[in-house]
Amino acid sequence: MNADVTVVIVTRNRAKGLLSTLEQLLALPEQPPIIVVDNQSTDDTVEQVRTTFPAVTVLALPENRGCSGRNEGVKAAQTPLVAFCDDDSYWEPGALTKAVQYFRQYPHLGVLAAKVFIHGERLEPVCQAMHDSPITDPQPLPGPAILGFVCCAVVVRRQAFLEIGGFNTRFAIAVEERMFAVDMRTKGWSLAYAEDIVARHYASSVRNMPVRTALTTRDTIWYYWLRRPLYYALRHTWHIVRISRRDHNVRRGLKDAFRSALYIWRNRRVVPSNVERQILKIESFY
Repeated sequence: MNADVTVVIVTRNRAKGLLSTLEQLLALPEQPPIIVVDNQSTDDTVEQVRTTFPAVTVLALPENRGCSGRNEGVKAAQTPLVAFCDDDSYWEPGALTKAVQYFRQYPHLGVLAAKVFIHGERLEPVCQAMHDSPITDPQPLPGPAILGFVCCAVVVRRQAFLEIGGFNTRFAIAVEERMFAVDMRTKGWSLAYAEDIVARHYASSVRNMPVRTALTTRDTIWYYWLRRPLYYALRHTWHIVRISRRDHNVRRGLKDAFRSALYIWRNRRVVPSNVERQILKIESFY
């Protein structure tokens, strides 16, 4: 069993897909420890995993903690690295071995994003953006420097993850990567994309898109107000307000964001200027 990297999966009510993913992961030559974090499933996910794959550690949470459910998996891990999967994604054989080598070679590396193929050989669009990233880093890296990634296929240094506090406990599983990435960079950790580390993503059809749109809207607004200068927070909020006039789900997310205005203002920590300059290299100005 690999003593360097643990695979952590967060899941909720997707037992069938999760079991298929676990089959793929348990067949990896690296044989990494696997931790499944269940976000209060209302189906029999926990029982099925424990019965079918007794070697897999299952953390059954008493509530749905969204993306921060991963925090519990990282805390439980006993290895210096943690590889994230979703319940519909898995790592290619050899990918984790290569990732371990990169983390050993680059001690300042906090996050390493993989090349992701969707439903076969279709490249995840975010990967092309990472490949062409204009972000710069003063230290050497195994690939392009980045400020974003796909959370279903990324490896993190456990020390760095715990140092920034993991994923925000209020965010859903939608756009959590953005704030996580800028927090990593703010703490001085590097983030990189490596094309020779490959993962597969067979996106689940079990998705509530109206809810996802609302949560994405809410969390994106939170990110801007928690981390970005006032000008950009106001500019993005106004952009969302205009969209909300013709989209009910965006309007729901906007209202949800405003309900937490006091919390967001009290916890506002604007990124330093050097990080903001990097963000502006990839920022969309609508």
